[in-house]
Amino acid sequence: MVSPDLILVFIVLAFILFTLYNKLLGISFTFLISVIVLGVFGILTPAEIISGFGNEQVALVILILLYGEVLRKTSIIENAFDRIFRKVKTYRGFLSRMVFFIAAISTIISNTSLVAVLMPYVHGWSKRNNVYPSRLLIPLSYAAILGGTATLIGTSTNMIINSMVEEQTLLPDLPPLQIFDFAWVGIPMIFLGALYLILASKPLLPLKKAITDDLQTHNREYVVEARVKANSHLIGKTLAETGLTEIKGLKLLAILRKSFKITSVPSDVMLDKGDILIFTGETKIIADLITTNSGLVLPEIDMLTKMKKAEVFEVVISQNSSLIDKTVHDSNFRGIYDAAIIAVHRNGERIEGKLGNVELKAGDVLLLFTGENFVSRTADTNDFYFISKVKEYMKLEGWKTAILVGGALLVILLAALHVISLFLGITFMVLTAMVLKVTSPKEIPGSIDYNLALVIVLSLALGTAMIKSGAATILANGMLSAFLPMGKAGVLFGIYLITVVLTVTVTSKAAIALVFPVALTIAYKLGVNPVPFIMSVSFAGACTFFAPHGYVTNLMVSGPGGYSFRDFLKIGFPLTILYMIVAISMLSLIYF
Repeated sequence: MVSPDLILVFIVLAFILFTLYNKLLGISFTFLISVIVLGVFGILTPAEIISGFGNEQVALVILILLYGEVLRKTSIIENAFDRIFRKVKTYRGFLSRMVFFIAAISTIISNTSLVAVLMPYVHGWSKRNNVYPSRLLIPLSYAAILGGTATLIGTSTNMIINSMVEEQTLLPDLPPLQIFDFAWVGIPMIFLGALYLILASKPLLPLKKAITDDLQTHNREYVVEARVKANSHLIGKTLAETGLTEIKGLKLLAILRKSFKITSVPSDVMLDKGDILIFTGETKIIADLITTNSGLVLPEIDMLTKMKKAEVFEVVISQNSSLIDKTVHDSNFRGIYDAAIIAVHRNGERIEGKLGNVELKAGDVLLLFTGENFVSRTADTNDFYFISKVKEYMKLEGWKTAILVGGALLVILLAALHVISLFLGITFMVLTAMVLKVTSPKEIPGSIDYNLALVIVLSLALGTAMIKSGAATILANGMLSAFLPMGKAGVLFGIYLITVVLTVTVTSKAAIALVFPVALTIAYKLGVNPVPFIMSVSFAGACTFFAPHGYVTNLMVSGPGGYSFRDFLKIGFPLTILYMIVAISMLSLIYF
């Protein structure tokens, strides 16, 4: 006889699938309603509902993502990226280096944090080298997924699965997954997936302008001057050889050399130390000139670049400003406001000559490189109004970078050798970041993903209800009847396939929450090692490449790349099939 508890659990599962498929409610709210209903009818006890909050693996997920967010706010990853790609000018060269570098780094840093950091860099490189961003942003997302799934800590999906392993009671002797348990599938797929992306990206990805290219926000053209540094790699090269005239969004107006001015600059002019180049350029391009290794320096910010933290703001001069009719040089802007004017935009009027000699007028838009005291000094000013913050820079000393990166690698190594727990190690590194003043206790709460924590805890409770009510057993029996005739590998295929279908239908986190208890029950009924079945759920949940909502990094690049569902389907479906074949083959070879 079918129990009322079983009927209610299946009604709740149907509610979850219907609600998420039709996008009626967010995943966290949907799960919250479902778990509350199960609690009200006594299927779950209050202790079972909230037990996930005491799960070490749940706390570990939050800590790892938190530490990744701390690193994201520094320039560590961007600087490493710039060192690797500063001389790369071709699409194939950039793509080849990018996919391997991203995959390698995302094995130890949350892939969502990594994509968030590098999207602006990849978009900027595309613009400077006349490459469509749509040719690079999907490979960026896919490479991060490939690397993230190779270790326990590279992706939240693997960490959520591990929290479910630790919380389950069906197999009490089942130990948590280890950091490199995923590597048997993940590492081969890094190389196979990277090779696929290098070969398939150009013919399969569209040539589309990014949506952001069509927006007017931050798209003002400024006049800016940049000086050739004493040790610049540009010295002795012609303009054609430097590539400065080929950067999209940046136009060279003139070169000031000692006492004379070169206008209508020919491409064979050779640059010399101290040359001042007058450009017009878009906001983002000028902001990038500050940090990229262009061989140029903006004279107005020489001293400010030594600061540990700085920001770029856009402001507009007010009608009654004391700056009106003063030149940039005579305004003493740096002394008064702890900021340097690096560029000026005057709508409908060409500004010529050196930036320091430009007379400011009401309505001029200024691009400012600001110091730490800028905000406090401008609290009561009527000289200008803020428009927006364009960019933020954080400069770390070399020894701090070594501690943050080296310490994280050491923690991972010691955890893999079972010397310390990963939870304590990452906690220590977060505290270290606060001691080094890379972050502060006030900033920590704002960096925590509370929504993800709630989803994980509710997923654990839902899994408990499915096992207690017998729903997982019924679904497991159905899958065994369908796929066991094909052997254990066939059952792995069935689990993988169902997870992929649910991932496309109701998101990856909901999919693994629904399939994990079924996979665990299948392993229990077969009396075999449950690890390959559990990992099959994790790989399928993270590696559904052909849907923009299949994984969070796909959603992150979807808008900026101007992609449609069809674009993901064309390049992502073959990669999804390839990953499934490799995952099932390797898991079968190792565990059966």
